[in-house]
Amino acid sequence: MKRGLILLILLVVWIVPARAGTETELRTLLTGDDSRGWNAVGRLNFGKVAFCTGALIAPDLVLTAAHCMFDPDTGARIPDAEIEFLADWRGGRAAAYRGVRRSLVHPNFTFNADNFAERVAHDVALIELDTPIRKTSITPFRTGAHPHEGDRVGVVSYAFDRPDSPSLQEVCHVLDERSEALVLSCDVDFGSSGAPIFVVVGGEARIVSVVSAKAEMSGARVALGMDLAAPLADLMAMRGAGDGVFAAEKPVVRRLTLSGARNSTGAKFIRP
Repeated sequence: MKRGLILLILLVVWIVPARAGTETELRTLLTGDDSRGWNAVGRLNFGKVAFCTGALIAPDLVLTAAHCMFDPDTGARIPDAEIEFLADWRGGRAAAYRGVRRSLVHPNFTFNADNFAERVAHDVALIELDTPIRKTSITPFRTGAHPHEGDRVGVVSYAFDRPDSPSLQEVCHVLDERSEALVLSCDVDFGSSGAPIFVVVGGEARIVSVVSAKAEMSGARVALGMDLAAPLADLMAMRGAGDGVFAAEKPVVRRLTLSGARNSTGAKFIRP
């Protein structure tokens, strides 16, 4: 059966199976005990008007979505000097505050790409912090092999209606994988862009994707992510090539038409 996957006004027709199982509800991580094990997830602030979600994969590296790095009004990259990472941001305080030394967007990501699946597949960015975060309470996540249809995953994210504490959804599922993009039953909203999607391996949570967008499938809300392994490997290789490559690689950017005025959360979703 064909079902429509609708991203606001944009229509992408995919063949998607029924939901793979029972999803858990979002649980707000209000206390230190709640957040234990998830402290490396944080809020990325872009100036004073927007935010996304990010997660540490090394003491000085934050993984997030590439589209978070662009100003929707101008299509220009947001200057690194205007970005701040707030690790384990809860109740108006963070376990660590860091500025950004430099950032890297996947070179195949185009902010206004015509091929939506291609856009999601490369919607990955790395942010190098100005100072590594070395605290015993904050352990960077390792990454893992991409999940497959029917697999259980989880997500930790901020959103416009819960900007001051992260929320954990312990169980959601991969509904479909198509053209290096994933359709997931995870509960996300504006501000969740860049949120880490996890699988648990031997009791350890490993990042296998990041949230690129929210969508609708047959009236149900779903999330879109990507097979993380290849784009992340590309970014790490570029980082290893030296400062010049890291700073200079930028995608071609075209003007993006948004579904309204700039949202205060920093999640950006397109329409034709």
